[in-house]
Amino acid sequence: MEVRDADGHIIEGTESLVDYIDPAFREYGPARGWRSYFPTDAWDRSVRGTLGERLGDAAGWAKALEEGRMESTVLYPTNGLGIGWIREADFAVALCRAYNDFFFDRFTSKDRRLQGVALLPLQDIPEAIKELKRATQKLGAVGAMLPAVGLRKPLGHEDHWPLFEEAERLGVMLASHATVRGPHYYGADVFDRFIEVHTLSHAFAQMTQFASLVFRGVPERFPKLRIGFMEAGCSWLPFWIDRMDEEWEKRGALEAPECKHAPSEYVKRGSLYVSVESGEKSLAEVVRRFGDDNIVFASDLPHWDCEYPENLHSIKSRPDLSESTKAKILATNVAKLYGL
Repeated sequence: MEVRDADGHIIEGTESLVDYIDPAFREYGPARGWRSYFPTDAWDRSVRGTLGERLGDAAGWAKALEEGRMESTVLYPTNGLGIGWIREADFAVALCRAYNDFFFDRFTSKDRRLQGVALLPLQDIPEAIKELKRATQKLGAVGAMLPAVGLRKPLGHEDHWPLFEEAERLGVMLASHATVRGPHYYGADVFDRFIEVHTLSHAFAQMTQFASLVFRGVPERFPKLRIGFMEAGCSWLPFWIDRMDEEWEKRGALEAPECKHAPSEYVKRGSLYVSVESGEKSLAEVVRRFGDDNIVFASDLPHWDCEYPENLHSIKSRPDLSESTKAKILATNVAKLYGL
């Protein structure tokens, strides 16, 4: 059975981008020990070094592909997931350009099976549009990442629409991806343990951005734009759609006029994609409710909570999914999402 990974990661740090960033920003960066390029926190993600691994080069990822017999992977940053928290727009622009150049040079150019999404500076939408065009047309990026947390405005806000318009014109996807950084953004700032914060982080952030994008009418205005919601699983979708449908029925005409149809209808149209985690007991119910055309397999390798390749084998052996559904989740839908 063909397998394509919709969401793997590289572990990149400040030192990774020193040779790629605009010299104007390099001078007060790691060379002099004055700043980290990325927003950081002090959470113990690896459980004192016992979980996860580092994949910082193409050779390591090539070995991982062979281990799981995967055709390809689409790689996201790790530290770059916090790009939304950067407040200096000019630095965000420089950092995104540096990351995209670094990724092409160190990964895609060395192994075409290692594809990537571009990092975009949504702090400056005209520059984000320029970088989307450059990254996809010159560097071979297969889409771009949208930060699920950190930005001052939700993703569905009209200020972001020119970027969505350009992505639709180019035929490339955009994917919302969350991070643990900034727990106050998703209501987890009352906690002081990572287990509590991480439980809320990705799913709550994705539900926030999903509501924003749909109620603000982005799938209605840009019907050909493919949008992914990564690393939160898919089990939240039925609950959230039921809640959104009810809100829309009662208040949509007045408060969400750009959303012309019930939110559930936009999911069924097939342009909104969610990734799956192999242990989700509700996966079959999501397929029953919404079909099997918009769910994609994500390895999440090499993060601390990754279970690759066991998560891949788990999906292949699930008795509650048909073989055709497994084939879609593991490869066909991934290829559709990224236009592979």
